Amino acid sequence: MDKKAENILTAKKIKPTAIRILVLKELLSESEAISLYELENKLDEIERTSIFRTLKIFTKNNLVHEIDDGSGASKYALCNENCTCSLDDLHLHFFCIKCSKTFCLHEFHIPLIQLPETFRIESANFVLKGICPDCNK
Repeated sequence: MDKKAENILTAKKIKPTAIRILVLKELLSESEAISLYELENKLDEIERTSIFRTLKIFTKNNLVHEIDDGSGASKYALCNENCTCSLDDLHLHFFCIKCSKTFCLHEFHIPLIQLPETFRIESANFVLKGICPDCNK
């Protein structure tokens, strides 16, 4: 078993099974968010439903966050180490209209917006769309 992946899972109170370690190792190797379909193609030895269930467990335990970038497929990216997925942890995402990659911009937090008293924010999604540095060359 991969010790780094196992330690990350244990720290997030997720039982380190072989499938969870494989999915986490793939997520650790990615520099941008990845869809279930892309994960399925990279981990072709694992059933789609097992990958999906693993991603849901990872999301529930604040190991990954799910991104709706407008492409029609949710994408997943690793959270920062101390992330609780609270409103304070939310950050901007960038969707490249040329290569369809989605990037986390952790250093740019979603601004807090003061809503009327009767509204309660549960989540927020802030996606900027344009051309990434690789496609802009």
